[in-house]
Amino acid sequence: MKRLVVAGAMALHFMQPTHAQQKTNPEEISPKMQWFADAKLGIFIHWGIYSVKGIDESWSFYNKKIAYPDYMAQLKGFTADKYDPQAWADLVKESGARYAVITTKHHDGVALWDTKLNKLSTAKSTPAKRDVLSPFFAALRKNNIKAGAYFSLLDWSSPDYPGFLKDSSRYKISDDPKRWERFQKFYQGQLSEVMTQFNPDLWWFDGDWERSAEEWEAVKVRNMLTTHNPKTIINGRLQGYGDYDTPEQNFPVVRPQFHWWELCMTINNNWGYQPQDTNWKTPYEVITIFADAISNGGNMLLDIGPKADGTIPPEQVNVLKELGKWNRKHDKAIFNTIGGIPQGHFYGPTTLSKDSTTLYLFLPGKVSGQIMVKGLDNKVRDITVVGNGTKLTHKIVGKISWSPVPGLIYIDVPSTVQDEYMTVLELKLDKPVKLYRGKGGLNG
Repeated sequence: MKRLVVAGAMALHFMQPTHAQQKTNPEEISPKMQWFADAKLGIFIHWGIYSVKGIDESWSFYNKKIAYPDYMAQLKGFTADKYDPQAWADLVKESGARYAVITTKHHDGVALWDTKLNKLSTAKSTPAKRDVLSPFFAALRKNNIKAGAYFSLLDWSSPDYPGFLKDSSRYKISDDPKRWERFQKFYQGQLSEVMTQFNPDLWWFDGDWERSAEEWEAVKVRNMLTTHNPKTIINGRLQGYGDYDTPEQNFPVVRPQFHWWELCMTINNNWGYQPQDTNWKTPYEVITIFADAISNGGNMLLDIGPKADGTIPPEQVNVLKELGKWNRKHDKAIFNTIGGIPQGHFYGPTTLSKDSTTLYLFLPGKVSGQIMVKGLDNKVRDITVVGNGTKLTHKIVGKISWSPVPGLIYIDVPSTVQDEYMTVLELKLDKPVKLYRGKGGLNG
């Protein structure tokens, strides 16, 4: 194949085989996934009793860094006395995020809503003495932000869950199936509570690795959630019965194979509030990672970890505010776009307008002089610095009259137009982007 026309959804399919583990049909769910594809940015919030001592959420007792009774003693310190859910929602909006996901229950089993199925909740077992989720979901929706619910399928505190510590378990399901059935009824009952009370736009499951799809009754769970709300979206951690993939922390070099995907990552090195972890990502680092994700047709879900009193550390607030400032300036190149052109044509991230007639180039760091685009078989009608309005000139180099191979496009980028973090150029094309993918030579 000498040439490749990349237009509309075709840009999404270029690097994307079918995922063998995905049990859902992309064509069937495509309409409900559109807002997610357009959203690009979400904010993840890990909040729970682990913020009292600032330790690993659930994993700290599972891995025996702390005794389970000492971990659970944090219930007494979870006050939420400075919690301002509207301020949280306003910060999410300021970041530019179109959705937010909050932990409703982590592996420790502590519910942040007033569950009726046990006493292990912020409403019944902490000084907060209330459901802390309801006001946040309401504030998100007031701000026109999609609301997502993180939910741990496993529950290491439930006496009916088989697993407990890393090197121990309570029982084998095959030895006591009735006990497992009690857990299935319990966890699905809690799911039903969250579903009914909050009607999440998105479900973010975790912990599916410990059991099979059959043991979780994944088909039943999916049907329950989508029957209640046919538009709800489910992440890929339901043993293959989700709608999109969620690589964690490390940026994938090869694009994830689900039709839609989202990079979930922390602002420092850990989930939740951990004051000893001061390895904060800078706004520049977060912005360049975000640009790379959307260039590859994905989203970024960026995590913050509030303190037990409900305040958000200033370092996290700063990153979200700076990210939001950059997003507002470059809105047209980020939101409601599709993944850009394949690597090798431009040394940096790219996105495309949905009709593929506008190409956006993201320039990492400070660029001096010229940048180059290779294999673009289009006429460039206009080049503008996004958020600045300055028109730039370009030059075609190496175009031979008798050869079908397009020349190289060099664009002059003066230092006076460069953004503090990442400059973005808008290239208006004569038609949907068409790429030369050959090897050069006499015949192209």
